[in-house]
Amino acid sequence: MHVSIAIVAFRNADEIAGCLSALSASTYPDFDVVICENGGPEAFEALSAVTPDTLPGGQAVRAILAPGNLGYAGGVNVCMTASPDADAWWIVNPDTVPAPGALAALVARLQLGDVAAVGGVLHNPQGRIQAYGGQWRAAWARPVSIGNGASLSEHPDPAEVERRTNYLLGASMLIGREFVDRVGLMREDYFLYCEEVEWCLRAVAAGLKLGFAPDALVCHDQGGSTGSGDAHRKRPRLPIYLDERNKLNVVRDTTPGKLPLAALGSLMLLFARYGRRGAFRQLGYGLSGWLAGLRNRRGLPPWMA
Repeated sequence: MHVSIAIVAFRNADEIAGCLSALSASTYPDFDVVICENGGPEAFEALSAVTPDTLPGGQAVRAILAPGNLGYAGGVNVCMTASPDADAWWIVNPDTVPAPGALAALVARLQLGDVAAVGGVLHNPQGRIQAYGGQWRAAWARPVSIGNGASLSEHPDPAEVERRTNYLLGASMLIGREFVDRVGLMREDYFLYCEEVEWCLRAVAAGLKLGFAPDALVCHDQGGSTGSGDAHRKRPRLPIYLDERNKLNVVRDTTPGKLPLAALGSLMLLFARYGRRGAFRQLGYGLSGWLAGLRNRRGLPPWMA
């Protein structure tokens, strides 16, 4: 099975170099890498300076300059369409360090034939679990990371994780050809955040199953590129606005009848997350995103257009 690895870059050549170094140690050799630079010509020059034509194992590496900032989904779609003959596509964030056996474990689970896409174990550098998989709760417009906070030394029940999972985390997910043939590519109107949730929910609604590979370990510096992992009072406008906006858009696109309930639930959670911590500037960012979600706003945020 030939896998094409898709990485979306945005002025972070150093992170890309680290990710490529980790991929060079992969025990699964049948892959190539495609990187889409969303950050403009200067960023593309910096990326090209640290991007080899091939990895030490002979795997080809291609860097593509996007015609503009296409967002995460747009960048992923560029990478995937650049490798149309792949058997599967491994989407990984640039701020990840996959373990050598991660891709082999993902492929092994996909090749069992009963799932259309596979996630693994995302953990932080301190050895705490970020997620085994994701569970979308439409009534609250809330994505829940299964296993969050657990120790890396713990061993989850793969069948239970798969039973609970209805979306995979975009930082690392292996997408099979059947998934793409039946569901299509990511929706680009989300721009950033929650696009993988909608994508996977679309697949589940089409009758496809999502798998879990417990040996696919990927270290993830969560929010390293966008600032979403910062302390609540320090988080920037973009991730808060888009997260709140796009969660409501996921509900609208997948279970529109639940939108009124989800709007109320997400508003309550927004005040609980930022208001009670005195992060009033961030609360304002979130409220503007929440209103944009109610109004079905899409694409590039207005201040970036």
